[in-house]
Amino acid sequence: MATLKELLKPKAGVEAKQANPVSGTLFLVVLATGLAASWATDQWRRDTVPWWFLGSFLPAIYFLFALKIAQQWEKAIVLRFGKFHRLAGPGMFWMIPIVDSIPAWIDHRVMVTSFSAEKTLTKDTVPINVDAVLFWLVWDAQKAALEVENYREAITWSAQTALRDIIGSMILADILVGRQKIDADLQQIIDQRTTPWGITVQSVEIRDIVIPEALEDAMSRQAQAERERQARIILGTAETEVALSFAQAAKAYENNPTALQLRAMNILYEGLKEKGALVVVPSTAVETMGLGAVTGLTSLSHITGVAQAKKAEGEG
Repeated sequence: MATLKELLKPKAGVEAKQANPVSGTLFLVVLATGLAASWATDQWRRDTVPWWFLGSFLPAIYFLFALKIAQQWEKAIVLRFGKFHRLAGPGMFWMIPIVDSIPAWIDHRVMVTSFSAEKTLTKDTVPINVDAVLFWLVWDAQKAALEVENYREAITWSAQTALRDIIGSMILADILVGRQKIDADLQQIIDQRTTPWGITVQSVEIRDIVIPEALEDAMSRQAQAERERQARIILGTAETEVALSFAQAAKAYENNPTALQLRAMNILYEGLKEKGALVVVPSTAVETMGLGAVTGLTSLSHITGVAQAKKAEGEG
């Protein structure tokens, strides 16, 4: 059985209203005025009934229960003998005690509700956990209070079931890369369900998608293998381009031995111009390129130049 505390607790989705400080202040002021009037007329000292004090109870009680104040962002649902009478607020308003009642204070600000779908199977039977955030607001306080018993809880369950339906209709790869599409679909589905309740959904945002650790490791290995495959393809393409370049160069040198010798000599020069470099050239390659004659001529020219320089010094 429900306890007294549970019975008195306001329903979820219906904002509880705290005591109004203005009505409480007026209640105390009226009682104090009646007490002062009774004391001034000596009703307490003559052992007579303090009519002024007792008479102030009725207006004091009226101010306490009849004067209400709604904040700028809220409206009060006023029922008269159990039937809807009007929407009151924002600001100060009056109601008739006993005749009128306020079962709900509806907040018109943008609300934020978090919801999730745990261990939900995708279309390719992968269990995932998805967390999302829903931004919504009440645009019709009358429908929100009268058409649904608990609009906050109804929105949460509606959003959760919609999220599970969307996850079940998509494969994991589409879910991971299509968050914006899921957000738009969720907003449309939830808004269709909540519009009859006087509630509109502004946006839905997926916060996190959690997949099993084993599947995450497998996806990581798959991504690494895909990158390695791409690297091998690029390397093979480069090797092919180099081979084609060499083949074209070979055709250019095929009928031009002089150009081939010049290229060979240039290769040797590039290798020898570095300081401390040592290049071993087979004799066959030297004979093919005619480097012996070239080297001999170079040496002879160098020796002749040295001899002429010494002779000039002796004559001087």
